Amino acid sequence: MLSFLRQRATPPSVTHLDIDGQTIAVAVRISKRARSFRLSLPATGPVLSLPEKARWADAEAFLHRHRHWLAARLPRAAQVQRLDEGKVVPLRGLDHRIVASGQVRGRVLVQEDAAGPLLIVPGAPEHLPRRLYDWLKAEALSDLTRQSAMHADRLGVTVCQVRLRSQSSRWGSCSSTGTINYNWRLVLAPPFVLDYVAAHEVAHLVEMNHSPAFWATVERTLPDMARGRAWLKAHGRVLMSWHPPASGA
Repeated sequence: MLSFLRQRATPPSVTHLDIDGQTIAVAVRISKRARSFRLSLPATGPVLSLPEKARWADAEAFLHRHRHWLAARLPRAAQVQRLDEGKVVPLRGLDHRIVASGQVRGRVLVQEDAAGPLLIVPGAPEHLPRRLYDWLKAEALSDLTRQSAMHADRLGVTVCQVRLRSQSSRWGSCSSTGTINYNWRLVLAPPFVLDYVAAHEVAHLVEMNHSPAFWATVERTLPDMARGRAWLKAHGRVLMSWHPPASGA
């Protein structure tokens, strides 16, 4: 009986692996077509694929056996990045230097000096990352709500709610009820990339799959979809390296 329960244990959607002292999130995907375990490294981060009836214990063992393969392929550029003063963070694809305003109160401001664009952040130094993170999320929600509504209108569907998440391996997800979850980091990407993800997720309200009909739907609302998709494949892993303050996700 216990052996049966172990075999039927439901795999998690995300598991974690310690590599050189760094905790790496690995997305877990169950595939009806898979005949064996597979570890891949797309732009969104590591993915462990397993057959539908595979035992999770066997999948974990496979992952640990291939940890060195993964460690050798994780780019140095994708090490954890924090929203700290003095760091350079992309905003809508353009690098901005994070600067403390020295003011206790106020709003985050986008300005520019001789060296380039700045993000001027108020508050005590220990609160700066949280202030900036909250502001970035608000900007992301505004952009994604607008683009989702535009694509929904084009495709004749209804988006009931737009929410933000801090997934370590996904840019978005869509439920059949019309709720779309997006990754807050999309506000760091160029606008055409955010637009592609919005088109992708809204298209799932027409086709809840990744069939040729789905991709035709994405292209119908965003003819230039290949541009954003290609950018994510090339640069998404680095974008995922930006992490929220430790107390929030």
